[in-house]
Amino acid sequence: MDTATDHPQCRIVPMRMLGPDTTKRLLEQIVVVPGIHRMLLNGQNIPLLVPYGPARGTENKTNLRKTIEVAGNAVDLHVQVGSITLEVENRKVIDTFRKICDAFFVDFPYHIQEGKFMKTHPTLVDYARYGPGADRNLIGLVDPKRKDKPTLISISNERVCGGYEI
Repeated sequence: MDTATDHPQCRIVPMRMLGPDTTKRLLEQIVVVPGIHRMLLNGQNIPLLVPYGPARGTENKTNLRKTIEVAGNAVDLHVQVGSITLEVENRKVIDTFRKICDAFFVDFPYHIQEGKFMKTHPTLVDYARYGPGADRNLIGLVDPKRKDKPTLISISNERVCGGYEI
């Protein structure tokens, strides 16, 4: 998989934040579509500890932060998904996503944006974080301040990057 600049990108934006179960159902329909190069899940961070207030420092008891299974891979979902950004092989794949989303989002609206949403060339931050031999599929997917690495979802013999951004 190369990240050439001529690959189209799209962003699926539901009008509501998605919970883990809804995210799992949607991702299971999306990841089976051939032609996905990279994928990024964006949303509001769900911290492990309460960051402020009288309960500061205690465990954040929520059912929104959980591990889901997508295409046989465990994905630690620590964001409440607000959008899914995809880099695909060609525009026909985006039309397939549109059909999937039309059938999936029946209770609330969504829209698909087309454009450039992910970096396709390494920047100074990418070089500092990963060095000159960085995996080109991770460029633009990782917050440089994060200590953990993004989740990589393997589908048959391909690897689709699932990332996060806070």
